Amino acid sequence: MSLLKSLQNNHPTSTSEVSIHAGPLKVSNSVELDRNDIEWQFIRASGSGGQKVNKTSSAVLLVFDLNTAKLPDFYRHKLLNKSDHRISASGKILIKCQTSRSQEANRKEALEELLKLIRSVQYVAKKRIATKPSKASQRRRLDKKTQRSGTKKMRKKPQI
Repeated sequence: MSLLKSLQNNHPTSTSEVSIHAGPLKVSNSVELDRNDIEWQFIRASGSGGQKVNKTSSAVLLVFDLNTAKLPDFYRHKLLNKSDHRISASGKILIKCQTSRSQEANRKEALEELLKLIRSVQYVAKKRIATKPSKASQRRRLDKKTQRSGTKKMRKKPQI
C-alpha cells in the first residue's frame, strides 16, 4: 500500500508496537501502566535545524512519577535502586526525545524507552556461585608468571 493511499484510508504507516492514544501500556502479562500517570512536556529541540527549528516544539520530555504511579512495589523498588541517569532522586523518570522532526514520532520513541526501562528490571539476575580455580589452572598461571619473569630478567644488563 502506498503512502498516499495509506493517508487517504487513515491506515497507520508505522508498525511500531506502542500506540500513543489507545488504552493502557502493557509492560508484561500481568502489569499495565495507566496513560494518565504519564506527563508530557513539549519543548523546542536543541541543535541545528533550519527555518522551522525556532517555531515548533517537536522535542518531547516524558515525566513518569514512580511514587504516584500504579505500579507493583517490586518494579518501583527495583527502578528506584537502579543506577540510571534518567531516574531522579525524587523518584521521577525523565526521558527526553528529540531525534525526529515529528512530535508524534518523538512521543512514540519516548514511550518505547519508558517501557524498555521498566521491563529491564523485571528479570532477577542469577546469583553467582563462587568456585575455586582448578589445580591445573593454578599451575598454568604460575608457569606463565615464571616464564614472564624469565623474559624480563633477560632484558637486564649482565652483571660482571
